[in-house]
Amino acid sequence: MPDDLDEITLKGMSFHTIIGVLPHEREHPQPLVVDLIVAVHRGHGVLDYRSLYAAVKSAMDGQLHYLEELCDSISARVLLEQSVQWVRIAIRKPHAAIGGPLEYTEVAVTRARDA
Repeated sequence: MPDDLDEITLKGMSFHTIIGVLPHEREHPQPLVVDLIVAVHRGHGVLDYRSLYAAVKSAMDGQLHYLEELCDSISARVLLEQSVQWVRIAIRKPHAAIGGPLEYTEVAVTRARDA
């Protein structure tokens, strides 16, 4: 990471939303846990953490089927913040219906501002 970038992390944000492709997943909200890391240029003003949280929360209101789609929606919203150079999002779904014991599934993506 370049020397002039600082990272800001919002870890363990919890939401309940409709997500998944199975019939019961399309009817009942499920818990999701979101970690968000952004890189911002040092000295480019202050980034209000509430705007990052709001971006994640607003993406939860969409009718998305996949965690990957949700990650993309969040990253697009967060990258609207001019000081954000890149974003890393990890979303954990603790109640994934896979037919066996599982702590959680997780999708993580990193997206950068276009040069």
